[in-house]
This record gives sequence, C-alpha cells and structure tokens, in this order.
Amino acid sequence: MTTTVKGTVRGLLVAAVVMGVAAGPATLPAAASAPAASASAPVGSLDPDTAAALAGAVSGLPSAEATAALVRVGGTGGGWRGSAGVHDLASGRAADPDGRFRAGSVTKVFTAAVALQLAAEGGLDLDRTARSYLPELIPAAYGEVTVRQLLNHTHGIPAPEFPGTTIEEKYANRFHVHDPEDMVRSAVAQPREFAPGTQQHYLNIGYTIAGLLIERVTGDSYEHQVARRILVPLGLRDTYLPGADPRIAGPHNHGYQTMLLDDGTTGLRDVTVWGPTDGWAAGDLISTTADLERFTKVLFRGRVVRGPLLEEMFTLPKVKTFLTDEDAAYSVGLSMKKLGGREVWGKSGSRWGYNTAIAATRDGSRTLVYSVNSTDAKGQDMNEVALNVMVAAFGEP
Repeated sequence: MTTTVKGTVRGLLVAAVVMGVAAGPATLPAAASAPAASASAPVGSLDPDTAAALAGAVSGLPSAEATAALVRVGGTGGGWRGSAGVHDLASGRAADPDGRFRAGSVTKVFTAAVALQLAAEGGLDLDRTARSYLPELIPAAYGEVTVRQLLNHTHGIPAPEFPGTTIEEKYANRFHVHDPEDMVRSAVAQPREFAPGTQQHYLNIGYTIAGLLIERVTGDSYEHQVARRILVPLGLRDTYLPGADPRIAGPHNHGYQTMLLDDGTTGLRDVTVWGPTDGWAAGDLISTTADLERFTKVLFRGRVVRGPLLEEMFTLPKVKTFLTDEDAAYSVGLSMKKLGGREVWGKSGSRWGYNTAIAATRDGSRTLVYSVNSTDAKGQDMNEVALNVMVAAFGEP
C-alpha cells in the first residue's frame, strides 16, 4: 500500500472563513507550533511501543495531509486515546477530542445491521430480489438482483449521475438535495456493469436501494429505524442521521479540502458545511469516536446482529473485483484486510474534509476508531495520517 504526499498544498492555509468559504491561501502553522498530540492511557493501557507508534502517527498536525485526528484503540490488550491538530485553522485552538464528524461509508455498517435484523425477523429476505420489494423502481433489466447482492456489492448496478466532476464543481453544488429514488432511477437507467453475483464493485447505490427497502418493509423512515434499532438501544447519543441539514450539530472540528480558490490559487477551503443527501443510507452518518468504538465492540460481540446472520458480515463473496483479478474484499457491511499477519474487519468512510474508519480483529482483541480531517478525503490514495494510524494499531499489510 502506498500513499502519495500532496506536496503542492504544503504551505497553504485558509486566511479567513466566512460561511464555510475560504478567502484565500496563507501559510500552514509550523508543526512545532501546532497543538501537540494529547493522549490518555486508561488502566490496562497498550504496550509502550504501540502507544508511541500511535502518538507518532498523529504528531505534527496540522500538516499538508490533515488538520486534525481523533483516535481510539481498545480491546483485551488495553486501550489508548489520542487527539492532535486544530479545531479550525482560523483560530488554531486544539482539536476537540470528543467532537462529532462525518463518518461517510461507515454508515453502511449501520444500514447492513438494520437489514440483517429485519432478515432475522422475517421482514426481509436476503435471497429475494430487490424488484419484488420495489417493482415500481427496479426495472426488469435488474430483476435478478437480490437483497444480499445489494449489501455485498455484487449487484452490477452502476453509480447514478451527479452534477459536476471536479471538486470545484462539486463544491458549487454542495447544497443540492438528492432524492434517493431519483438516484436509483438514474442508476438503473444505465446498462448493468456485470451479471449479478459474478463480480464485486464497491459503490453506494446498493445501500441507497437498501435504505429504500428498509422503508418499504417497515413502513417507517430509514432514519427512525436506525435510531430505534441501534442508536437508542446502544446509547449512542452523539450519533445521528442529518437528513438534508448540511451542518454538523454540536461540537465538531472543521474539515478542509484542497482546491482552486476564488483568486485562482490552490489552497484549503473550509468544507465543514456540505449537504449530505448524496450519501443517505450509504454515507450520511455523523458520530464520535466514543460512539463508534462502542458500536464496533457490541457489533463484533453479536449484540447488534444476533445469531447466524452475523456471519453475513464476515463472509466475503467468492468473486473477483470488477475490472481486476483481485479477490472480493467486501462482505455485507464490512470489508477485510490482512494487517500484521491477521484478518482485520471494519469499514472506512470519507466525506469532504473527513476520513473515518472502524476496525477490529474478529475476536475483538484489538479495536480501532479514527477520524482524520484529511485535506483530500476522497483522493485515490489512503490518507497518510490514517494509514499510519492503521499500521500503528494493527501492523503492516
């Protein structure tokens, strides 16, 4: 795994932020003058080498790659908590370790858990077709796609079309409200990428349809089902689904993205306020590291999805990835990667200004949650700070 350092953004900074728009470039604070990483090591703390590696992974923020990072590591081997960087570049004050953030595709784990709960109750059949539940929305061309294939990304449905292709165009359209049914119509109007169940292509659209399935079989909103089944029972008080609200409610650290500014230069723009409706059931969750750590621990213990259906989350389809010869890496809701010689299951997510991940060994002996305020959160390469945190927690790929 390699990470490209975005050297072109070094030395650039927002000089002023008004309504989420940067006025122009300036110089990033020197690492030496940035708020130092703060860490707390509870009883039964991690071994000193791992703790030092985690502290080192988030040191020197803000940097060209990220402006802040929040990390929690737990498990039977002890725990570690750390934060680094700034709440916002204008004030330079230390990042809030309890701040909320956009969790991106970590949302899919919650959606998958609700779908599997419904399957356990008999309200949703993983082997039935999506068309049988949504005949007015899923055309005959996609009539063979099953619920399970939606959830493990083997459905063959392409991504919907969105306005804008560049980050600058997307920023200009950041408050556009996307309707889930319209996104599905846009996707299924296109030819399928492959026959259902024959390949895997990780896309949001399967989970957009899954959100609509949850609403159809329950007669309730997707948001209320997630709250009733997961957020409230687990006491995740700082986690919520924002609907069309582009703001992050409550304490949060600002997110920034490298792009062309109004004066034609390249710099960082505050992208904290951004409409979330293009993600919906695939990516609009807002949470904290504490809440996601609790969710991860109870999920892996079988207390969210119970019984045999939990294994759906730890079973990779035996197919190749779309347009490659790589084995499928995504299950229902989660993904798997070998780190430090062991299988690590979890889910990463990205929204503009924010990279997030939950991860754990299958037995829960090591858990990790991080939020990194990446300056290129949707870049082709994994953010350098996030990569270093993952390696510090679990070991090299």
